[in-house]
Amino acid sequence: MNSSPLIDQLIEAFRCLPGVGPKSAQRMSLHLLERNRLGGENLSKSLAVALKEVGNCSLCRTLTEEQTCRICLSASRNHKICCVVESPADIFAIEQSGSYRGIYFVLMGHLSPIDGIGPEQLGISQLLDKVQKESTEEVIVACNSTVEGDATAYYIAEQLKSLPLTVSRIAHGVPVGGELEFVDGSTLAHAFLGRKPMDNS
Repeated sequence: MNSSPLIDQLIEAFRCLPGVGPKSAQRMSLHLLERNRLGGENLSKSLAVALKEVGNCSLCRTLTEEQTCRICLSASRNHKICCVVESPADIFAIEQSGSYRGIYFVLMGHLSPIDGIGPEQLGISQLLDKVQKESTEEVIVACNSTVEGDATAYYIAEQLKSLPLTVSRIAHGVPVGGELEFVDGSTLAHAFLGRKPMDNS
């Protein structure tokens, strides 16, 4: 314990962040106090405002300070294609790739009966309503390639199979630049299962 209860409290507060242990929390706390108090004030203000103002989009459930997020409101997006992801962080990753111009639906997790997370918590009924109201033509399931992610993806596909739309899943496999000898067996299995014909034309 530090001689200062306030510093101890600050260090403990930083530990709520994922991947931040005691040493990292201590380093960040002392950095703000020693070298960047203005940065600390800006962080504090931004965090307070975000916690108060940011909620969920009424259509896709991502995080936004508006009732409907900008992606859902954008006329330049293809509203006939909906990508289902587990978290808002997934949207950030996909948007940064610049490879997708449809809209999204955020589950805010994955099926996990042990943790009490079922279809209701993931908003599956809201997803079904959304794709029917918007006459969606394709739903891309972009759940993580984990046991829980796979179970969630299969459940969603099962719920959508009676609707007149295409259900697809993003490919999982060998990363670009990856060498086969260093790729784990599970990733290689996904790569073989997701193989596609080569276009020789």
